[in-house]
Amino acid sequence: MGDKIILEDKFQKRIDAGEKIEPKDWMPEKYRKTHIRQISQHAHSEIVGMLPEGNWITRAPSLRRKVGLLAKVQDEAGHGLYLYSAAETLGISRDQLFDQLHTGKAKYSSIFNYPTLSWADIGAIGWLVDGAAIINQVMLTRTSFGPYARAMVRICKEESFHQRQGYEIMLGLANGTPEQKEMAQDALNRFWWPSLMMFGPRDEDSPNTEQSVKWKIKRKTNDELRQQFIDITVPQAEYIGLTIPDPDLKWNEERGHYDFGEIDWDEFWTVVKGNGPCNKERLQARIDAWDEGSWVRDAAMSYAEKQANQIGKEKLAS
Repeated sequence: MGDKIILEDKFQKRIDAGEKIEPKDWMPEKYRKTHIRQISQHAHSEIVGMLPEGNWITRAPSLRRKVGLLAKVQDEAGHGLYLYSAAETLGISRDQLFDQLHTGKAKYSSIFNYPTLSWADIGAIGWLVDGAAIINQVMLTRTSFGPYARAMVRICKEESFHQRQGYEIMLGLANGTPEQKEMAQDALNRFWWPSLMMFGPRDEDSPNTEQSVKWKIKRKTNDELRQQFIDITVPQAEYIGLTIPDPDLKWNEERGHYDFGEIDWDEFWTVVKGNGPCNKERLQARIDAWDEGSWVRDAAMSYAEKQANQIGKEKLAS
């Protein structure tokens, strides 16, 4: 017990000094499990997040928009792979990570359980959802676990492109016909509150926040990040002539921040627990893709084994 306390004390001193923790370093078991949970949830969100957008690739209004959306979805697949690889350095296999997702044990961002009903929704996802992700993820480039922090550097660069792409779509619609502007406003109305929920529960309802901040897994709390997102996004909406769907929203000169209305936390927990508009549809799509792709995985493994055997024979012959 005494040795464990000494190790934990040394570990915390390394964190406080701003050192990066690497996979082979000693770490508390809770630190390891917290990172597996957080990184895998992030990876799952990237993969599941491809589904509502992939549905619009063939229906995008121009070739330019098709190419842009296709590139974005491809980026998200890459992000998932980076993150799964980072999680694997903590001693969990890719198959275990997928099993946790497919059985509902592991979560992903609640925002992807809402439907994309119009082309404007793709703009709203880029502007709001990826904008919220950037607020969260820039902080993670300085997180204490080295593989996660390094993966986030490239991911954040690509997410910033996605956010600008989404904002450009909304800008074009807002400056288009009255019908197009109405479509953009409708998408904003539906995605605004779910985007605020992306930062997680209120700090007082988040049991992991205090420890995560102490270990520098997170640099800011859920509520701090949510406020930062609102302060950045409201002027962007005003610039393109759209209205944030919050009658309580107003600038507070004394605080230097926007005050905003109460989030529907009942809705948040309903979606998190698997009862949102698209929870079952999203999860089933992932399970189907996994099952239907089994022959590809088997073929790849067979080919790798064949190549390894061939190399082995060549070495023996030489």
